[in-house]
Amino acid sequence: MSPTPPPAVLVSNGAISPHAPPSAASFLESTPGAYTTARALLWWPRHLRRLADSARLLARSHPDLLGLPKPRALKFSEAHVRSLVNPSVRVAIDEMRRRRPVTEEDLAVTALLRGGDSVDGLDVLVHVGSYVPPVFGEDGARVAVAGGGRDAAAAKHAPWARMRKSMEKMRPPGVTELLLTNDGDHILEGSVTNFFVVCRKEEHQRNGPFSNQTLDTKFEVQTASLSDGILPGIIRQIVIEVCHDIGIPVREVSPSWSEHELWQEAFVTSSLRLIQHVESVQVPLLWEDVQSKSWNDVSWAVKQFQGAGCITTLLQREMLKRARTEEYDIKGFCEL
Repeated sequence: MSPTPPPAVLVSNGAISPHAPPSAASFLESTPGAYTTARALLWWPRHLRRLADSARLLARSHPDLLGLPKPRALKFSEAHVRSLVNPSVRVAIDEMRRRRPVTEEDLAVTALLRGGDSVDGLDVLVHVGSYVPPVFGEDGARVAVAGGGRDAAAAKHAPWARMRKSMEKMRPPGVTELLLTNDGDHILEGSVTNFFVVCRKEEHQRNGPFSNQTLDTKFEVQTASLSDGILPGIIRQIVIEVCHDIGIPVREVSPSWSEHELWQEAFVTSSLRLIQHVESVQVPLLWEDVQSKSWNDVSWAVKQFQGAGCITTLLQREMLKRARTEEYDIKGFCEL
C-alpha cells in the first residue's frame, strides 16, 4: 500500500478545490503565474509586496509567464493584492486546521496570481501543505553549479519549476541544490535558494581564527547583487539587514569560485529553510561541459566545509529572533 500523502489544500478564488490537491511542486509545474511561498506566514507582508512586484513585472515584460495573452499594465497596490490574496489564504488555512491541528507541523503557504476571468483579470490560487523544517546544523546543503541564470529573474514565477528541470542532468548524486552562473565563476543563486559565502578578506587569509574582535576586519558576507539578475529573496534581504544591524560586513557581489580558497563558510537561504549551512560546493572544471554533458561526464572541483560556521550560526540565531517578533499569528489571521 502506498503511503498516504501529507494533507494539503488548494483554494481557487476563495473556493476549496473538490479534487485531491497535488503537491506544491506539481501545482507550480502545472500553471503559469507569479507566486510566493512562506513558512507559516513568516514575513507575510514582505511576501505580498514581492508578489505584487512579480505580477507587475511579468504582466509588462513576460505576459506568457503570468498566463496573459499580451503585455498589460497592472496598476495595483500592495493593499489591493492583500485584499485579493488574503481571503483565499484564510479559507485554505481554516480548512487545514479543520483537517488537523495547525500547531503539529509548520505550514508551507503558496499564493499565486495568474491571468484569469475575474473582475481584476487575475485568478488567485492558494496551496497550503504541511512542512517539517530541517533542524539547523544537522543536515547541510550539498550544492553544485549546474546551469545559467534565469530569465525574468527579478520575478518569482511558477514556470521556473518546469524550466529548471533541464539542469537535472547535471545533478551529481547526493546534491540537494543546483547553483546558477553565467560564466562558470561568479555564482548567482540557487535554483530555489539564494547563495551566500563568508569570505576571509584576502589581506587576512593567513591570520588567526575567528573572533568577535576581528569580525569586521577579517571577514565579509557575500551574495550576488540584484543587478546581476537574481531573485530578490525575502530571507536574502533579511540576512543583509541583520548583517548591517549587528556589524557583520556584507557585500552584494557574486561569490567568485576563483577565490573559493578564501571561503570560510557558505549557506543558502529560502523562505522555507530560512538559513541552511552548506557542506560542499561542486563546480565543473570546464564550464562549457555544463551545456552538453551530464554530471558523470564532467570533472568536478569540490570545496568542503566543516559544519555550520560561527557567522552562519550567529545569523541563524538573529534570524529566529526576528521571526518571533514579526511572524503572523495564524489563528488570529484566520479570525480577521
